[in-house]
Amino acid sequence: MKIIRIVFIGVILSLTTVSALAQAMTLSVDATDAARNMIHSKLAIPVKPGPLTLFYPKWIPGEHSPTGPINDLVGLKLSAGGKAIPWRRDDVEMFAFHCDIPQGVNVLDVTFDDLSQPESTASAKLARIKWNRLLVYLQGMSSDAISVKASLKLPAGWRFASALPIVSDRNGELQFKEVSLTQLVDSPAIIGANFRKLSLSSTAPLHELDIMADTTAALELKPETLTGLRSMVQEAFALFGARHYRSYQFLVTLSDHGGSEGLEHHESSEDGVGEKAFTEELELLDFAELMGHEYAHSWNGKYRRPAGLATPDFDQPMKGELLWVYEGLTQYLGKVLPARSGLWTAEDFREAMAAVAAEMENQSGRQWRPLVDTAIDVQWSYPSPRAWMNYRRRVDYYDEGSLIWLDADVLIRTRSNGKLSLDDFCKRFHGGQDTAPMVKPYTFDDIVNTLNEVTPYDWRSFLNARVNAVAPHAPLGGITNGGWKLVYTDKPNTEVRIGDHARKSVDLSYSVGMMLKEDGSVMDVNPDLAAFKAGIAPGMKIISVNGRAWSTDVIHEAIASSKTNSASIEFVVENGSFQETYKVNYHGGERYPHLERDSTKPDVLGELIKSRAR
Repeated sequence: MKIIRIVFIGVILSLTTVSALAQAMTLSVDATDAARNMIHSKLAIPVKPGPLTLFYPKWIPGEHSPTGPINDLVGLKLSAGGKAIPWRRDDVEMFAFHCDIPQGVNVLDVTFDDLSQPESTASAKLARIKWNRLLVYLQGMSSDAISVKASLKLPAGWRFASALPIVSDRNGELQFKEVSLTQLVDSPAIIGANFRKLSLSSTAPLHELDIMADTTAALELKPETLTGLRSMVQEAFALFGARHYRSYQFLVTLSDHGGSEGLEHHESSEDGVGEKAFTEELELLDFAELMGHEYAHSWNGKYRRPAGLATPDFDQPMKGELLWVYEGLTQYLGKVLPARSGLWTAEDFREAMAAVAAEMENQSGRQWRPLVDTAIDVQWSYPSPRAWMNYRRRVDYYDEGSLIWLDADVLIRTRSNGKLSLDDFCKRFHGGQDTAPMVKPYTFDDIVNTLNEVTPYDWRSFLNARVNAVAPHAPLGGITNGGWKLVYTDKPNTEVRIGDHARKSVDLSYSVGMMLKEDGSVMDVNPDLAAFKAGIAPGMKIISVNGRAWSTDVIHEAIASSKTNSASIEFVVENGSFQETYKVNYHGGERYPHLERDSTKPDVLGELIKSRAR
């Protein structure tokens, strides 16, 4: 497979380095210790005598930041013909390792172990095989120009699933087809003791749901869930009009210990969820959105990719200024697809959009920071702590991006009297002819021009105002022009409940203005609302409320009764080794966001989630 890429000026390929890899490098992975969170890697890399630099993948496509887990690489040894070759890490670029290849040596042997973090990649019964964690390559070469022959040894009795083509499978040892380094890294695997494979399409191309779980019971899913996933495959094709993969596999892991995951690839997606994702109501709703989001990425993010993210290797830094398209549009489609396929109801879709609208409208950080800055800064902001996130802003290009694209969708539908929609943009921009995996980079101008081809409008100003300028309010035009309005009631919002369930939190963002852990620890506050104004801040811990010992029921009761109580809510708060009493002047009761119908306008939101495949 040849993947089209941009090679930027300044990336110079040495003729010596290119000729050094006339043959494929081999990668032998031993995952028999996966349950102990350790995977063994052995490489044989064609080389020539002289100075050589090996590079551990740093910038992983889809992760938008230098996330290569270099600290998990241990036991690194280089050798040739059984003789050790010394190496030295670069003083500035910690992912680079320098060595000198002796005369007469044409193959460098490399061994090391990957200490997979149990909370992110593995449990006792399953693991994710991320090839980028298990290799080094010659620095200065395009990943398209490097061929790799990979093999994988499984723990006894474990199964395997991946989009990577298999040459042979004998006694738990798999040999894969020789592919480019690009394709290898883009084709992760899941392995595990409990496995189930389900078909999601009856005709070519193949679409498959591959599930690994900590227990056999977790593998069972409701017939209507399977029907909805099959519908999602058809709805995506109806939306985009073409596919850019030869087959597609949803690689799902179900574990409360293996970590959550959501990472896109051309021909597969890594979808890590809790063990009860198929049976617990809130987790199933969250799972449906995850599947829609990662699947849409095959078109928006993998096939069409911002030029700043279309780098030629895993060394070059990525530029994220267009992530409000890459992730924002995908975030929007990740809500539309579950609704169109029946995995969500219309009410589920509205609750999700209401939660997004309220969160973005109530971000105090939007008073100083334009949306584009959250995209440019993402390589540093991803690991930011939860504390002060409301004031800081973090990865708002996801959710605020979805509001922008909803706004655009409703505008196109309104201006065309319902004849056109964002679907037409997606067909023009992401569709065309069916192809094998490839990358077609784009710029801001390409977005503007394609939108104008669908519906002439001043799209440049439309986008600049919402993306590049400081905007005191969230872009809610898609909701208000779509026949709905954002309101707050004492009824809990479904999406807020999903978030609280996943985080084990108590979200009081729209009442007193804070988010708490279930033990009373303050996770975040809104500097514009009552809790912060009274003196409460992240890092503190609530001990009691109105004289009663902390519990989630007590805090909810206190906030609900504030509506008829003229006294302030009294919090005893622990701050380090001290305790202080704070009086929060709030009398609004419990407040959660919802969408309420505006009968003076057509229900455009109802139209945009109707099935297109039936």
